[in-house]
Amino acid sequence: MSATVLSTSRPRLAPRVRLEWDPVRERRVLLAPEGVLVMNETGADILKMCDGERTVADILRELRGQYEGVDEDEVRGFLTRLAARRWLEIGDE
Repeated sequence: MSATVLSTSRPRLAPRVRLEWDPVRERRVLLAPEGVLVMNETGADILKMCDGERTVADILRELRGQYEGVDEDEVRGFLTRLAARRWLEIGDE
């Protein structure tokens, strides 16, 4: 089952998932009981904004203020993949 990520969706980390700094890797990692994902800077920035309050449109707007060439489909795909793993919850209005 996959969640549909819309502009109005409000993603948030699942309750058992945390975004943490890993001093050994010197990168942010996404920690869950099922494993660890090492994040690149962009992925970590996206996840820091997944607070259940911001919409995907809000996140895209903020990302475009920080990075050039932000592709909406790539961001939605990233969020969809994490939701499919149940590491991210997708709330809708």
